[in-house]
Amino acid sequence: MIIVSYDISDDKLRTNFAKYLSKFGHRIQYSVFEIDNSTRILDNIISDLKNKYEKRFSQEDSVMIFKLSSSCEVLRFGYAKNDEKDFIIIT
Repeated sequence: MIIVSYDISDDKLRTNFAKYLSKFGHRIQYSVFEIDNSTRILDNIISDLKNKYEKRFSQEDSVMIFKLSSSCEVLRFGYAKNDEKDFIIIT
């Protein structure tokens, strides 16, 4: 999985970036997206960051990408527990 976290001060740019990321994954926090780990998707995001977004960033803006391997453990609490992929209900 890939985690993308961002802090963008311009409202319009922040909204645009969030809509862009929603094409690849889902929001898990206000400024944090979870994206399935794919080299193609990651390459697209990095390319678009460099070519479309970075030149519009201010000195305060930042984007962090965390590449997590399949051996990483993800602990979920509260509402986040419902986002687990292997969740099955049998009645």
